[in-house]
Amino acid sequence: MKRAFLVLLLASHSLLAQVPPKPYGAVPSERQLAWHDVESYGLIHFTPTTFENKEWGYGDADPKTFNPTNFSADQIVLAAKAGGLRGIVLVAKHHDGFCLWPTKTTDYNISKSPFREGKGDLVREVEQAARKHGLKFGVYCSPWDRNNAAYGTPKYLEIYREQLRELYTDYGDLFMSWHDGANGGDGYYGGANEKRSIDNTTYYDWTNTWNDLTRKLQPGANIFSDIGWDVRWVGNEKGIASETHWATFTPKPPQGKSVAVPGQANYPESPVGHRDGEFWMPAECDVPLRKGWFYHANEKPRSPQELFDLYLQSVGRGAGLDLGLAPDTRGLLHEDDVASLEAFGDMLQKTFAVNLVQNASIRASNVRGYNSIYGTKNLVDRKRTTYWATDDDFKTPELIIDMNQPKTFDLIDLREFIKLGQRIEGFALDKEENGQWKEIHKGTSVGARRLVRLSAPVTAQRVRLRITKSPVGMAMSELGFYKIAE
Repeated sequence: MKRAFLVLLLASHSLLAQVPPKPYGAVPSERQLAWHDVESYGLIHFTPTTFENKEWGYGDADPKTFNPTNFSADQIVLAAKAGGLRGIVLVAKHHDGFCLWPTKTTDYNISKSPFREGKGDLVREVEQAARKHGLKFGVYCSPWDRNNAAYGTPKYLEIYREQLRELYTDYGDLFMSWHDGANGGDGYYGGANEKRSIDNTTYYDWTNTWNDLTRKLQPGANIFSDIGWDVRWVGNEKGIASETHWATFTPKPPQGKSVAVPGQANYPESPVGHRDGEFWMPAECDVPLRKGWFYHANEKPRSPQELFDLYLQSVGRGAGLDLGLAPDTRGLLHEDDVASLEAFGDMLQKTFAVNLVQNASIRASNVRGYNSIYGTKNLVDRKRTTYWATDDDFKTPELIIDMNQPKTFDLIDLREFIKLGQRIEGFALDKEENGQWKEIHKGTSVGARRLVRLSAPVTAQRVRLRITKSPVGMAMSELGFYKIAE
C-alpha cells in the first residue's frame, strides 16, 4: 500500500512539473505572434504625388501624370529583402485618392494612366514580387480621399468599403491592413475645390468596417491604426519606441466619446504603452528611409548606421520597424537607397551570425518543477516555441552564463515567451571580474525582444543575468550575446 502511494505521489509530482505557467495579463493572438516574427517591413509610397514632387497630393493630378518609365517591383522588393525587411505594405491608395489597381469604384485609378498602356495593376505586381522573394504582403488604403466627389457623405463610405473588399479578396493573404487617422480638409473632391470636415469618431464606422470586412475576409491580417486594434502607432514618425515598452495597451476614447478611433491616440502614453493594459497591442515605429515618405531628388537616405540605431530602438524594444520606401519617377528605388539598405542588411546579418552563448554552460537558480522541458537549453535552441521557465513563486531568478573562455561582446539579445504574456519589469547584467560580480547594465521591460547595446565592449567569461522585478515566474525563449559588426 505504501509503495503504491509513493508511486502515485511521484507520478503526481511529475505531472505537476509538466504543467506550463499560466498566462499573465493580455496575450497576443496568433496573427500578432506572426507580426512579431516579421519585426521589420517596408511601406511603399508611389502615386502621382511622386511625379508632382509633393508629400501629399491634392487629388487633382491628371492620371496621365503617373507614368513610371521603368517600374520594377522585383528591384524594390529585392532591395527591401537585402535590408533585412521581411514584409512589404503597399500604399494602394493615398490621400490623393489615386488607386494603384484597376478598381471598379472610381475612374481615378491606374487604368487611366499610361502605365502598362492602361492595363497595369501595380498592386498585383508588388504582391507577386513580395511572395516570389519570400516577403509578407499587406496594403494601406487611405480612408481620406481628396479626389472623390462623394467624400464626406454616406455614399463614400460604401465606396471605401468596396475598395477594401477588392483589396482583401483579389490579392491573397495579407499580413497587415494599414490605416491612419488622416481625414478631412482641403481637396479637389471631383472639382469642388473645397474643405470638407467629417467627424472621424463616427464617419468611418471603424468597428463595423473592420469586423465585417477585415476579420471575415482577412482573418490573418493585423489591423494597424493610431489606436491599434492589433498594432498601435508609436506616436511619432522617428522610428523610435520608448526604452521601456509595454506591448499591452488600453486605447482612450476622445472626450465625450465612448470608443477610441484612429486619429485620436496621439498622446504621451503611445511610445511606452500601458503596463497591464487591457489589450495586447504592440507599437509600430514608422519612419521614412529618406526625409519624406515620397521621393524627392534633393534628399538622401539614412546611413546604414542610422538604420541600425533605429532597429535597436524599435525592434530592439519589442516594437516593429516600418521603414518608408519611396520609388523615384522611374519606378525604382534610387541607387543610394539600395546601397544603404544593402549595407544595413549586411550589418544585421554579420552582427547576429554568431551567438557567443550558443555553446556556453547556462545554469539557472530555478527551473520549473526541475523538469528539463523548461530547462536553459531552450534559450539557445533558436526555437521561439520553447522556453526556460521557473516555478510560479520564483519571480527573481538568476542565470549564470559561462562561455568557457573570455569573449568580447557589446550587444545582448533577450526574448520573453510572449505567448504567456509580458512579465519582466526589471533586469540587470553583471560580468565576473577578479572573482567579483560587476554590474554592466540595468534595464526594465523585455517583451518580444530586448536588444541592449552596452556603452562599451565587454570581455568576460562568466556573465550573470538577474531578473530584478516581475509579478510572476519567468518564461524566456532566447538569450544571445553578440559583437556589433562594423
